[in-house]
Amino acid sequence: MSVVVVTLNEEERLRSCLESVAWADELIVVDAESQDKSVQIAREFTDRVIVRPWPGFAAQKNFGLAEAGGDWILSLDADEQVSPELRDEITRVLAADGPHDGYRAPRRNIFWDQWIRHGGLWPDWQLRLFKRGRAWFGERAVHESVAVTGSVGRLEAPLIHRSYRDVSDFLARADRYSTLAAEEWVRRGTRVRASDLLLRPVGRFLSMYVLKGGCLDGRRGFLLATLYAYYVFIRSAKAWELKEKDRH
Repeated sequence: MSVVVVTLNEEERLRSCLESVAWADELIVVDAESQDKSVQIAREFTDRVIVRPWPGFAAQKNFGLAEAGGDWILSLDADEQVSPELRDEITRVLAADGPHDGYRAPRRNIFWDQWIRHGGLWPDWQLRLFKRGRAWFGERAVHESVAVTGSVGRLEAPLIHRSYRDVSDFLARADRYSTLAAEEWVRRGTRVRASDLLLRPVGRFLSMYVLKGGCLDGRRGFLLATLYAYYVFIRSAKAWELKEKDRH
């Protein structure tokens, strides 16, 4: 099995990620010219460290898939870790060579050292394990997804996700990702109305905090619902702004 990890300035979280998959037959790290110690850390675990410019999420991950030589590929982000239970379950899948062509794992999102069990953030199924040559990442500016040719099964053990270090980290990523998402909306001709600036964020908050039980996660649940609503607001605002600029 090959593990493929893409990185960009991930020195704080990369070591934990790579330690969790040190048992893999092949480990490939594709780094987008990080300015921190990501490359040095990666080279402690593998000599398959490839440094290249950032072409976008999907393109970078597809490049990594093309470099992999294993019969099976596990695609990870640098802020994710394979739990010991998931490692054992993957080992059993590899020994049986299937029976499916791809597998989704339930992702356990950790925010401020707490597992978030509600708000639509659990089980957060992620398709990450698949046979080589049977999967690729769709071309999207952000929140790329995997397409698999063949059947897809489910694993039971969790993939650990330690995404946001703090509120500042969330806001920094929200600013970057919302710009990419807004640009994609404009390219696709997605309609953005003035009412979306209010209705979409409110809808996201109510969905996460009320309908999907985010209130059961206490203060963290409220904070996350508010932050995700903010992300939806600035994404819509940036898309509206871009469309206004195109008119003039």
